[in-house]
Amino acid sequence: LAVSLPIPIPAPVRVGRPALGYPWNWSINPWMPGSVAAVTPFAAPSTEADRLGRFLAALHTPAPPDAPPNPYRGHFIADNTSIFTERVERLRGTAGFAADRVLDRWKELVEVERFGDVPHWIHGDLHALNVLVDDGTISAVIDFGDVCAGDPATDLSAAWSLFEPGVHERVRAAAGDVDEAMWQRAEAWALHFAVVYLSQAADNPTMRALGHTMLTRLGVT
Repeated sequence: LAVSLPIPIPAPVRVGRPALGYPWNWSINPWMPGSVAAVTPFAAPSTEADRLGRFLAALHTPAPPDAPPNPYRGHFIADNTSIFTERVERLRGTAGFAADRVLDRWKELVEVERFGDVPHWIHGDLHALNVLVDDGTISAVIDFGDVCAGDPATDLSAAWSLFEPGVHERVRAAAGDVDEAMWQRAEAWALHFAVVYLSQAADNPTMRALGHTMLTRLGVT
């Protein structure tokens, strides 16, 4: 994928297999400069939204038949309703979390068409902790551990993670053929991920802040 993408990704330069008592596959990757976007501002947010959209347009191409699926990414977002509701209920009563508003918005968003094309390559875990910023610009997209074939709306949810309302529409414009249904699924994925981040943030204040930021941008605080 790296050769076709306009932003660097950590493509391995060496790979290895388990041997000599070491039990796992391993790789050596190039160093990517920068710090995570969750704590590092963009110099020109609109420009970086355009760049991210073009990155996604280049990434979101039809995947080959043997591309890996992922049980947690890339599927129809409405299939997450059960686990989403469970997480919301566990968070009910926590500071700054409007559980009923979150559930109501979820019900609205998941009334949407499925992705009707063949599965596309997706990053699978694209958010402000997996985007590096150096000197105000996106220097790399990292952590491809969830890369798989599926619905590009999963990745488009990063627009709410990285950019303020208004600016995040530029991601959509630059990402190519993103119809209303895909953008609605992307918003639903963003709501899903915001709840995931809050659910997993007991020892991670940066992730907690990201979850709350996304809920604010989604208008459900």
